[in-house]
Amino acid sequence: MAFVKVLKNKAYFKRFQVKKRRRREGKTDFHARCKMVRQDKNKFNNKKYRFIVRITNSRVICQVAYATIRGDMIVAAASSHELSKYGIPAGYKNYAACYCTGLLAARRVLKSMGLDETFKGKEEIDGEEYHVEDEENERRPLKCILDVGLRRTCAGARMWGALKGAVDGGLHIPHSTKNFPGYKAPDEKGQDPEYDAEAHKDRIFGGHVKEYMEMLAEEDPTKYEAHFAKYIEADIDADKLEDMYSDAHDKIKEDPSPEEKEKKDVSHDHKGNKVTSSDGTEHVRSCEVVAEAAPREGGREDSGRAGAHASGRRLKRRCELPVRLADLERKPSCSRVENM
Repeated sequence: MAFVKVLKNKAYFKRFQVKKRRRREGKTDFHARCKMVRQDKNKFNNKKYRFIVRITNSRVICQVAYATIRGDMIVAAASSHELSKYGIPAGYKNYAACYCTGLLAARRVLKSMGLDETFKGKEEIDGEEYHVEDEENERRPLKCILDVGLRRTCAGARMWGALKGAVDGGLHIPHSTKNFPGYKAPDEKGQDPEYDAEAHKDRIFGGHVKEYMEMLAEEDPTKYEAHFAKYIEADIDADKLEDMYSDAHDKIKEDPSPEEKEKKDVSHDHKGNKVTSSDGTEHVRSCEVVAEAAPREGGREDSGRAGAHASGRRLKRRCELPVRLADLERKPSCSRVENM
């Protein structure tokens, strides 16, 4: 048998550096994140905001966040599932829903910072290029950087709908029109590109969904009834689609604030390891509390007596819930001390 050299020996594994957890899971591009998060030293730890867009299998999520050493802090967030409050019964991940969610997130973050009256955004939604920083205002607009995660930045993708909604909502996000629907690159070098704002407006108001609804209603009525069941239930057909999105834009600008969640008035009563809640549930905590014995004032304690005293102060508790720091600092009662 020929000699086989062992390459991955003990020394190899000692020098192997494990990648970050979210890199191993394939969730974060840290090369792109470092570029977005890095702040100049002469800006003295000013917040660098990112407009985060994530599209799942069922909804669109938009967030405005900034990075700290403890992690990302979310200033405001919006989900396309909230669009049901503004009259959109279904279709929470198409281009029109992305635009509405971006608009909702922009108006919400500006309202939380008290800038909603200063920067009202674009009044008429027509698909034209708009930059809030070009307007004359005493205050500078809130600047964000687009964060699309691991998604490919293809021309006409849904993420650009969320970007356009946030820009029309009054946020300053550096961008150009070359990735928007309706953009046509120049055929030859030296020519000017073309941007069809009407084509982009058609996408914002769900024109592509309208065409599909009309085609399906003619060719396959059974599939149409199954595919657009929620629209039919809400009495919305292809002709009412544009009005639905137009009304939703007006309602979002009028009141972008989220619904307040009901607070659960639940109190907890601690008795030893047992925790009894006011809603009727009971839990038993688990921890090991170790308290070191303090030396005597008169002099040095005998080593045997000190060890016995320390072991006598050691408590072992079994339970299911994690223990708070305040509980660990609490002095154990004498009745719970067991001789080991």
